[in-house]
Amino acid sequence: MPSISERGLNMPASPIRKLVPFAEKARSEGKKIYHLNIGQPDIETPPEMLQAVKDADIKVLEYSHSAGFESYRKGLVGYYQQFGIEVSHEEILITTGGSEAALFGLMSCLDDGDEIIIPEPFYANYNGFAIAGKINIKPINSTIETAFALPPISDFENMITEETKAIMICNPNNPTGYLYSKEELEQLREIVLKHDLFLFADEVYREFAYDGREHTSVLTLEGLENHAVVIDSISKRYSACGARVGALVTKNKAVYSAALKFAQARLSPPTLAQIAAEAGLKVGKDYFDAVKEEYVERRNLVVEALNNMDGVICPSPGGAFYTIARLPIDDADAFCQWLLESFEYKGQTVMLAPATGFYATPGSGRHEVRIAYVLNKEELANAMECLAEALKVYPGQVNMLEPIMATYS
Repeated sequence: MPSISERGLNMPASPIRKLVPFAEKARSEGKKIYHLNIGQPDIETPPEMLQAVKDADIKVLEYSHSAGFESYRKGLVGYYQQFGIEVSHEEILITTGGSEAALFGLMSCLDDGDEIIIPEPFYANYNGFAIAGKINIKPINSTIETAFALPPISDFENMITEETKAIMICNPNNPTGYLYSKEELEQLREIVLKHDLFLFADEVYREFAYDGREHTSVLTLEGLENHAVVIDSISKRYSACGARVGALVTKNKAVYSAALKFAQARLSPPTLAQIAAEAGLKVGKDYFDAVKEEYVERRNLVVEALNNMDGVICPSPGGAFYTIARLPIDDADAFCQWLLESFEYKGQTVMLAPATGFYATPGSGRHEVRIAYVLNKEELANAMECLAEALKVYPGQVNMLEPIMATYS
């Protein structure tokens, strides 16, 4: 029998989805599962987006332009201007989800063996994209003790070699929810210019910045016109994950031209989903204000509940709808599987994502889980009650509190 590729062998399983078989078995046994493992919001997609698809007078479902509808790209120009981002429609490439934007961007800018520095924990699929492109990720550790703030710039300096071609961030961050400040981004700007690197920024959660803070796009930073590559998506903005419409945005003409060739090779982004996405540009500020308020309330509920559990540490995230919590457990992968296989409270259990899959450094994240607060507040409260009860009886409990508190002091 022929063997599969080295790429295929090395492609990591999703830490978010790999526990699905255990969840399906638990469900078949009658357990109610609170899904906090995946960033699938329960917020309703704006009805005008769905209606636009229903109203589309289409006789033949044709290919769209490889770069996406020109009308949609021109509409996005106005959308980005709201955030101080000045781009033309010829600097926006519509992709099949933000994932494709990330893949096209990396493949356009980095060759086999090139290095990209990414603060960890980071979105797990970056690992997969790097493996597909034979790109080496050099992780730089951010810690729960600093609420996952940007690591010191000296740490980045120490990481840079002749093979380093780029730095990548997600802002606000998935999986930590950390919102990078303009000052932190300015530090990255300096090092990118000093070493002539690309700066990739996954900005799909820009709408979700909390506590009176505002999101800063790398596209607004002076001097990065030929360095910045932004990854965007409508998935979380409009709770439209299934639409699979994203965007790659860059002022670098060579990068755009290369990415367009990859886009031509896959033909075109989805037509019906672009119709929905273009209608989304008309969604009013009231929608986003209400959604943001809802997420803040959910965040506060979850973070307070977690920090009231013995031995649990959870920073309050400044954006997105995720948080990383450190639990008094021996092994996050084992714990998350145990929750589905062996635990129930009042016929209920919780599905979490072990944080190990969001780190590239072996052994990191063993005591941490990512929680997506994407359920309504009543269900989140029930889920937190379940988790609190689970931690009381989990056989692999460890005392994590003392060394962490010593670090804080």
